[in-house]
This record gives sequence, structure tokens and C-alpha cells, in this order.
Amino acid sequence: MKKWFISISLFVIVIIVMSTIIYLKAVDPYKTAEEKAINMAMEETTLSEVDDFNVYNGKESYYVIQGKNKNGTKLIVWVPEKKGKVIVKKASDGISRQAAIDTIAGEVGSDTIISVKLGMENGIPLWEIHSRTNGNLLNYYSVEFETGEWLKKIENL
Repeated sequence: MKKWFISISLFVIVIIVMSTIIYLKAVDPYKTAEEKAINMAMEETTLSEVDDFNVYNGKESYYVIQGKNKNGTKLIVWVPEKKGKVIVKKASDGISRQAAIDTIAGEVGSDTIISVKLGMENGIPLWEIHSRTNGNLLNYYSVEFETGEWLKKIENL
């Protein structure tokens, strides 16, 4: 009985260790890209503090960094994954995350919001919003960051 307990315990430990190694290897490219993008943003802009980081995958991929400069002004920096110009805007130059959600909610009603993140398409900063309908269908919306105007609407997937 004692041998079975030891064998099962060793098996569980091996599975946990292997799962941890696989997870760390899977996350490594994301962490490397995050570090590279943040370093580039801090070198090329006045960003001094990072509050949030996300990856936007559209026609082109962008790393989006939200943070503050030394004066405490909230900034948003879009760093292209490949070659391109780093774009920086004050958060106050555009609509807030909540305003983007309100724009969608006014149009689509009672969808459940899944995610809201900043992105960039064709040189236009945007809010990307994913939602789920009561019928469990997926919707994808994007609104322009600066004006809140609709850019794209894909519904009922």
C-alpha cells in the first residue's frame, strides 16, 4: 500500500513539474515581446511608468502599452510588431474604455462583454470589443479611439 502511495505521489509530482515547464516555455515568447515593446516605448516616448500591456492582432500586430509620463499624464503607446512608427497619444485625446463599451451597449443591447482592448488598424487607433449574445453567439466590434465612431461590426458568429 505504501509503495502505491509513493508511486502515485511521484507520478503527480512529475506531471506538475512537466506542466509547469511547458507553461513557462509557452509564455516565454509573450514575455520577451512585452519586454522588447516596453523598452522601445520608453526609449522613443516620454513613458516612464507602465500600467497595462496587451497585444492586438489585426491586419498587423501591435503591442499596446498604457502608462504615465513623469508628469503623471496618462499615455497610450502603440508599438508595431514589425517595422513602423511608434505612435503615442494622451489617454485624454480619445474616448475611455467605458465610453467605448457604452457606444456598443447603446447599439447592441444586453450582450455580455467578453473583452475590451486597444488596437490599431490602417493607422487608426481603436477600441476592440468582443461580446456574446444571449443566444451564445460571438460579436466583434471596433470603434475609433479618438471619436468613438464605428469602424467595424461583425455579429452572430
